[in-house]
Amino acid sequence: MFRRLSDPEKKVRMTFEGQDITAQEGESVAAALLAAGITHLRQTPVSGHPRAPYCMMGACFDCLVNIDGVSNLQACVTPVREGMSVHSQVAEKDLLHEDG
Repeated sequence: MFRRLSDPEKKVRMTFEGQDITAQEGESVAAALLAAGITHLRQTPVSGHPRAPYCMMGACFDCLVNIDGVSNLQACVTPVREGMSVHSQVAEKDLLHEDG
């Protein structure tokens, strides 16, 4: 399992699916979730299979989540902030068409 090399010096509180998560200020949402033991962040639109962070640098889009009501955000390049609410993305929006 993933773990931090040291305890967070500056802690930030966030939630994932309503579960309280303690993160290190400056780390990505994906890193904070992996450190908390959460690996499945979304489901694929076609098959519904679970996906986890893969590249951790914004190239693959396997870590798409909903943050504070905004879908299709990459958890690996989004820094944590105090009080953010993160939710799994379950075969969310079509990236080419906005449902308005």
